[in-house]
Amino acid sequence: MLRSGWMFTVILIQHVGGIPLLPPLAMEGGCFLASEEVDIFVLEGEAIILSCPMFDGVLEKRNIAPPNANYLITKDNGMEGVSFQGEGRVQQREKQLWFLPAEASDSGEYTCNYRNETYCVTGNITLRVYESRSVDQEKLTSKVEVEVGENLRYACPSLDDFNDTETLIEWNKDPRRGRAGPFSQARGRLIIPAVRHSHAGQYTCRLTVLIDEQPYRVSRSIALIVRGVDPEPPSTTSSTLHDLSSTSDSEILSSSSSTVYTPVIRPPVIVSPKNGTVFESLHGSGLELFCKVLTECQTAESTVVTWLVNDQSVETSYLDGRALQGGRRVTAESEVCQVELRLLIVAMTNEDVNTELKCVAQNKGGRQEVVALLQLEDTTSTWLLVATVAACFFLTVVSIFLYVLFKPKRTKKMDYFLARQNSTF
Repeated sequence: MLRSGWMFTVILIQHVGGIPLLPPLAMEGGCFLASEEVDIFVLEGEAIILSCPMFDGVLEKRNIAPPNANYLITKDNGMEGVSFQGEGRVQQREKQLWFLPAEASDSGEYTCNYRNETYCVTGNITLRVYESRSVDQEKLTSKVEVEVGENLRYACPSLDDFNDTETLIEWNKDPRRGRAGPFSQARGRLIIPAVRHSHAGQYTCRLTVLIDEQPYRVSRSIALIVRGVDPEPPSTTSSTLHDLSSTSDSEILSSSSSTVYTPVIRPPVIVSPKNGTVFESLHGSGLELFCKVLTECQTAESTVVTWLVNDQSVETSYLDGRALQGGRRVTAESEVCQVELRLLIVAMTNEDVNTELKCVAQNKGGRQEVVALLQLEDTTSTWLLVATVAACFFLTVVSIFLYVLFKPKRTKKMDYFLARQNSTF
């Protein structure tokens, strides 16, 4: 009875205030049911923060969300299902459910409940956690539609719940979709000036977030759909092919008004590491590498730099989970710009011996790549050097001790003279 009267008061106030009457909510198990259900598809091994977005509109529009309401998320069976505490791999933190990280067994239906002594509102979320090898990419990908010629600046989506560091967000395009049009990235955004059909395809942004001082992977995928027709490339007249040394000044001036010159774009140059470089580190130690690329400043943003591990992306290689790439930085040096991309290997193991690392740089002018190898530092020579130094030090100490112990004692000299015998005075 109290619940009915309370709902009537809310509806009456809405009507008097001129607000259109909202359709009544259905009931389920004594709770008002938020009809909108949410489906979420994610990858196994990544951090997930699950909330109930369908409640926001329902509670706000009906003004039935007092601060003293309890919030509970359970799995598979409403209030009687499995509930979660504030610790462990799956934990509820205020109005969110955190998976650190998610596993395939987390798939299922989750129920969100707002409840107090007066009312209860409930809604459902279906979570599907896919293994990387059997993932349905279409369900993990959201669509982004743009027109030909549009300037695209797109931020990595659905990261509001994470305390992310934008410099660690890395965008990549699926190479299986044909040759990729050039793109760049800055502050976590995918940047494509003057979009063309060659830019269409699937893009994935990846980052690492720190939760309770532990790193977790997070990724988002989008399908870029390009509408419209690419403009025809500008034509150049045959006068651009003349040998200018045999052309008079007047001919050059007259032809320049009808000739379109296409500026020459130089390919990027990788200055570090050098081809054939061997990176060494002790077993269990971390290793930080940098790929440094020189390019013209006007093409710096569109120059794509990436690390490959045995000709695979870092995220799909065996180093996934132990290696992170990111921290792209562009700096101006004289008349050129330097693009720098970091690769961090958390801990070296025996598995990393002879692993091939490749830094690839590409823009409209061309492509360059360098190959380096990983090796474990030889600890035998290190310990031999340490043992040699220690032995020399020990022998020096022993020698000093023995010298002091067996040093010959010096006797005191006596002054003496011979007396004459049979002397006569």
